Amino acid sequence: MYAFELIAERKIREAMDRGEFDNLPGKGKPLPPDGLDNLPPDMRMAYKILKNAGVIPEEVELRKNISSIQHLIRICHTEEERETLRKKLTISQLRYNILIERRTGRIIDHEYHLKIMEKLGS
Repeated sequence: MYAFELIAERKIREAMDRGEFDNLPGKGKPLPPDGLDNLPPDMRMAYKILKNAGVIPEEVELRKNISSIQHLIRICHTEEERETLRKKLTISQLRYNILIERRTGRIIDHEYHLKIMEKLGS
């Protein structure tokens, strides 16, 4: 154990002995979900640091974009406009699925997975 770890550990124990952690909100309850469940464990800390720094990961931005496009499709007035939005939605969904597949090794959209399998002839 490194010196700074020993110092930190000692400071935490001293604070515990003084009861400084006794009345914290959420004591005895599980930690709230952080939304990083789909990430491999080795990537979670990096994402947590980015989140705390106010940097939005690409997949979060894509999910927001997908949600916005879906909303626009529901409220648009012309079929031409709707078709343009559907194309944008498909592109965003594909980018999102590819990104998640690369990061997790799992395909999250089963319809997308079936289309890939059809293309590959499996």
